[in-house]
Amino acid sequence: MTSKVEDVEARIAELCAEGNALADEEDFAGALSRFEQALALIPEPADDHESTQWVCVSIGDMHFQLGQYAEGREFMRRAVALPDGLGNPFIHLRLGQFAFELGDMARAGDELARAYMGGGEEIFDEDDPKYFQYVKSILRPARDS
Repeated sequence: MTSKVEDVEARIAELCAEGNALADEEDFAGALSRFEQALALIPEPADDHESTQWVCVSIGDMHFQLGQYAEGREFMRRAVALPDGLGNPFIHLRLGQFAFELGDMARAGDELARAYMGGGEEIFDEDDPKYFQYVKSILRPARDS
């Protein structure tokens, strides 16, 4: 016999698996819906629950894929504030991309540099090269005088 908590955990995992499958099919709106449903099931206080971070990251990522930068930024900000969020290269990548798209170039540079330092050049491989070009432009080595 399973407990109510185990049932909720299983449903959260099921919704996230559906969301991931839809994202793989590039149905980002459908995926976003599944991840939002999963987040709504996480018991309060949600920020104490271990799945909150990756569900927030998934929601933020789907907003990025849909070009909804302000909305996605809020979920990534929440994710970075949770345990192990600070220093996560993917979270910093998306935060930098959101800032870039929203015109906050100082914040974009900071976050993209964190992503690069934590994840290397490869972290930029799946996205528009403009983000890596920008971080390279601000991280060029100092010249000897």
